[in-house]
Amino acid sequence: MHLEELQWFVVLAETEHVTDAAAELGVSQPTLSRALTRIEDKAGAPLFDRVGRRLHLNEYGRIMLEHARRSVAEVHTAVDRIAALRDPDTGRVRLAFLHSLANWYVPEQLRRFRESAPRIAFDLFQGPAHEVAQRLLDGGADIAITSPRPDPATVVWHRLYVERLCLAVPVAHRFATRSRVSLSAAADEPFVALEKPLGLRLLTDDLWAEAGIDPEIVFEASEIPTMEGLVAAGFGVAVVPVPRDAADARVVHVPLSNGRAKREVGVAWGRDRPLGPPAERFVEFLIGR
Repeated sequence: MHLEELQWFVVLAETEHVTDAAAELGVSQPTLSRALTRIEDKAGAPLFDRVGRRLHLNEYGRIMLEHARRSVAEVHTAVDRIAALRDPDTGRVRLAFLHSLANWYVPEQLRRFRESAPRIAFDLFQGPAHEVAQRLLDGGADIAITSPRPDPATVVWHRLYVERLCLAVPVAHRFATRSRVSLSAAADEPFVALEKPLGLRLLTDDLWAEAGIDPEIVFEASEIPTMEGLVAAGFGVAVVPVPRDAADARVVHVPLSNGRAKREVGVAWGRDRPLGPPAERFVEFLIGR
């Protein structure tokens, strides 16, 4: 299979629509369809289930997608490493990071790094922890800034900083005037939480279990701002990191007294994939800070 056709397959698998994929790639639909036929012939099995004019990636296709992403990523990494060796001040870093780090930590580190390395470019992806970790495994990212720590069997990890967790409550709540609170004191409160398997939700589940709480979860959100908006509206309380920027004035953040009420944020990269010079330089910058 040609690398270009593998790239086409990845786009087609992500869109599951020949017309949309062809438009994104800038090729004709017949050209893309013929390429898919060649890939399926080589694989010895159909990679999509056809339902009307739509395509649905099947179990064979999911296997092909996993390896196609890795193959494309490996070639891109090789090209970037060669370019960086020829000119150490250039190159590209594919960086994945958590949604919750997008409004302060990651932009600030990128700004400071680019002051000393303005010609190093970045491809950025933000998402939940499980998608960030998968990007590392698939080769879609060189490095990740994430929490909690990914599987140490497959990922190298270095802690960057620790965030304390707090209980977000409405301004008129009985805990709003406290300087700190134990999570067990909120056992009878309704909770707004993140969806599983988001990283902060996994940490919160551990804290609930440690405190012996079987929580009443009134809503599962996909992002922290949604949680805080519902707390402000009086739907319940929530476990969130202590905010770094201007917080919602309708929400009070009460530090949790539980010893394990913290979130470690770190930089990670794959054990089986050497970092290119630009990515290694950025990792050293992060660790040094």
